Amino acid sequence: MTNTSTINERTAIEECRNQNRFAQKYFFDRYSEQMMLLCLRYIKDQEDAREALMDAFCKFFKNIDQFTWQGEGSVSAWLKKIVVNQCLMHLRKRKDLITPSDDMGVYEDASDMANAIDQLSAKEIMVLVHELPSGYRTVFNLYVFEGMTHKEIAQVLDISENTSKSQLHKAKAMLKKQLTNVHKINR
Repeated sequence: MTNTSTINERTAIEECRNQNRFAQKYFFDRYSEQMMLLCLRYIKDQEDAREALMDAFCKFFKNIDQFTWQGEGSVSAWLKKIVVNQCLMHLRKRKDLITPSDDMGVYEDASDMANAIDQLSAKEIMVLVHELPSGYRTVFNLYVFEGMTHKEIAQVLDISENTSKSQLHKAKAMLKKQLTNVHKINR
């Protein structure tokens, strides 16, 4: 295997098990941009996000023997799980997961937030999410984008379910406030 443009994922997995650098490059070239965006959803600093990405790819290649082919999409799903876990480990190391309680006001009407979100591009939404404090952003990402329950988030982050719920509530309240400000500016 010398040419990364003529292989498929299944072949590349087998070649990665033999520590073939071209196969590893195949996966890095194919998924690094998408996974970097995922890292940036959790980690604000570009260099820290890049470091988490590189650590995740190292774990992906180191643990490739544990991967079981489940068909198309299974490689990206497995890699995504590794990347999210690596981001969470990075945030844990920095003790940057939970934001102290503050008075954000009450989040009441989900339809107001949904209407405001509909008027924004995906990039604008990600900018607003990125501005959330780390703890809020982490819980929000796990709940909204990864589809985890509060129980699962609590286990992964080693927090209580109520803390997870509180962090999500505060994230939504802060997003609503940000959306209100954006809406006022766009008028």
